[in-house]
Amino acid sequence: MFPSRFAQNILPMNIHEYQAKEILKSYGVTIQEGIVADTPDKAHEAAKELNRETGTEWYVVKAQIHAGGRGKGTVNETGSNGVVLAKGLDEVMPKAKGIIGGTLVTHQTGPSGKKVNKVLIAQDVYYPGANEPTEYYLSILMDRGTGQNIIMASTEGGMDIEQVAENTPELITKEWIDPSVGIQGFQARKVAFSLGLSGIAFKGMVKFIHSLYDAYVGTDASMFEINPVLKTSDDKILAVDAKVNLDDNAMFRHKDLAELRDLTEEDPAEVEAGEHGLSYVKLDGNVGCMVNGAGLAMATMDIIKLSGGDPANFLDVGGGANAVTVEAGFRIILKDPNVKAILINIFGGIVRCDRVANGVVEAYKNIGDINVPIIVRLQGTNAEEGAKIIENSSLKVTSAILLKDAAQKVKEVLM
Repeated sequence: MFPSRFAQNILPMNIHEYQAKEILKSYGVTIQEGIVADTPDKAHEAAKELNRETGTEWYVVKAQIHAGGRGKGTVNETGSNGVVLAKGLDEVMPKAKGIIGGTLVTHQTGPSGKKVNKVLIAQDVYYPGANEPTEYYLSILMDRGTGQNIIMASTEGGMDIEQVAENTPELITKEWIDPSVGIQGFQARKVAFSLGLSGIAFKGMVKFIHSLYDAYVGTDASMFEINPVLKTSDDKILAVDAKVNLDDNAMFRHKDLAELRDLTEEDPAEVEAGEHGLSYVKLDGNVGCMVNGAGLAMATMDIIKLSGGDPANFLDVGGGANAVTVEAGFRIILKDPNVKAILINIFGGIVRCDRVANGVVEAYKNIGDINVPIIVRLQGTNAEEGAKIIENSSLKVTSAILLKDAAQKVKEVLM
């Protein structure tokens, strides 16, 4: 449903729900109040403070990991769900014990799950009243096809929006926003009308949408997803959950937001790559690839597929490739036990091919025991010199000139 991170050329920085809600609150979005805690004792204290601030007597204990489906997920060690209700202060500590420190497995984490280091103790907003609370879905993201921002809304909040989009797409309203103009009043009202709201709830949703859009633009986000947005029994509109992806390329403008990054939630290889200035995303294939340029990386991944293999990663060393970055790339790729071959595909424009070739040779010698075949294709500035360096190195590295030759050599080593 959403464009891939490769096609968008955006590296998203995920943040936790409690962090996302603080951002929303700073832009005037009404939220389900809560306090984060990293131990059961602190969870108990957080619940007492929340009671003093909001008067709530029931609490929601929510695991804080970078993955969706927490309420349907299971903590391996205790069998607890990732989101549980504590009906009173005395239940908060045991509920928190069942989550903190455990491994939460959801449909988005995969079978390995993610360790839960923190929980959010939130006020229970589903209190009984004259009118039952209603859940909605609301998100804002960039539509690369139109070059505009898009608001998506649905009355089917709280459900997996991908299933709604597939089975009942007519239940999703889409409103495109020209970023040079910004959201207009009639557009916010149109979205609120599509949700069947009226009266106080309608006015509250219009204000909610405007504030949400301000937060999206103001933080240079690539996505804001609120699921669910709740209409309470007294017609208030508030964010009960929040998933936010920030554009990593814009963090130089938001030093405060950059500090929200939780490296324990990210793939260690991706973290290591970032430290070396490399763009790396792990995939599930068997052929590692090292390329300079996102477009060339996409073509290389296609070639790997055509050769009968599957790309094991996306790795862009950029225009400043040298021995240090090449060696770092090698080490990161080789940490993946599924890698059976490595294809290095470099177009010498800004970077010279002979410089890359020397980097490959030096990195190979420094790393030592490399047990997977390596195919190197060099084209562009000083390509012939680079090929000679590879051929004269006496290392187990195969040189290729044409892209189809590289694909054939990958096919041969995989047979």
